[in-house]
Amino acid sequence: MKIIFFHPENEARQWIHGLEQRLPTARVRAWQPADRQPADYALVWHPPTAMLAGRDDLRGVFILGAGVDALLNQLRQHPQMLPAGVPLLRLEDTGMAAQMIEYVVFAVLGYYRRFDEYRLLQARQQWCELPLADKQDFTIGVAGAGVLGQQVAQALVTLGFPVRCWSQSPKAIPQVTSFAGEQQLADFLSGTRLLVNLLPNTPATRGILDASLFRQLVRGAYIINVGRGAHLNQPDLLAAIDSGQIAAATLDVCAEEPLPAADALWHSPRVTLTPHIAAATLPVLAMDNIAENIRRIENGLPPFGKVDRVKGY
Repeated sequence: MKIIFFHPENEARQWIHGLEQRLPTARVRAWQPADRQPADYALVWHPPTAMLAGRDDLRGVFILGAGVDALLNQLRQHPQMLPAGVPLLRLEDTGMAAQMIEYVVFAVLGYYRRFDEYRLLQARQQWCELPLADKQDFTIGVAGAGVLGQQVAQALVTLGFPVRCWSQSPKAIPQVTSFAGEQQLADFLSGTRLLVNLLPNTPATRGILDASLFRQLVRGAYIINVGRGAHLNQPDLLAAIDSGQIAAATLDVCAEEPLPAADALWHSPRVTLTPHIAAATLPVLAMDNIAENIRRIENGLPPFGKVDRVKGY
């Protein structure tokens, strides 16, 4: 079994050693530009087009992150980059869910307990107690109810908040009200006090966080975007903050990363920025996930995490 690996930021040696330990019959190599030797599987993150082009022998391409949109965008721009029959496989949870829960819960509790406002009062040297909202009036909506979204929603339920989710198909999550499809988006947004975005980046969801959506939330709502920067219409967000329709926003992702120094987001006191750190792929858990999936394929079983190229996730 032959495996090729490419990641512009991760050290290849760790992955080569780890995968060969987990799959004793495998021979893993870091892909180089001149490499046209056969391969059964590819592990990639932002791969060069030449790495995958013409590789009809591949039995699966593993995407080394939660998002699959970058590779799908490459395939749209370069349709011949990868044969259509080669399965694309995402990492369903490699320690990312626990990290995402920590990030979102921290941000949610900060807004619920009004810590962001206390920081502004501190800067003005004002000692002032702010009233606390009733949790039952602090409805949280999770847009995107995939593996990460479902676990985030469940964590918020345990804190006593009313939680709802919205996705393309209905979800059965204990104590979470499920909304599905375009026809139920307005009902999902109505009454939502804090919106957590965990949608996949697809043509249908790009720019979804815009003025029209913000107007349908409770006035003074909060936004937490841990999906993709492409989901957010940035001028609409800043205008909604200026008008008071949106009270504040926490953004872990931006349309351009790193965020340019002149970008207006840096200067909004009601915007909290983090540099795309909400949930990172943990190599040890990722290798466990990939090795198990390869064993399934080798034993004739259907793999988990298969990407639908049409739907975009």
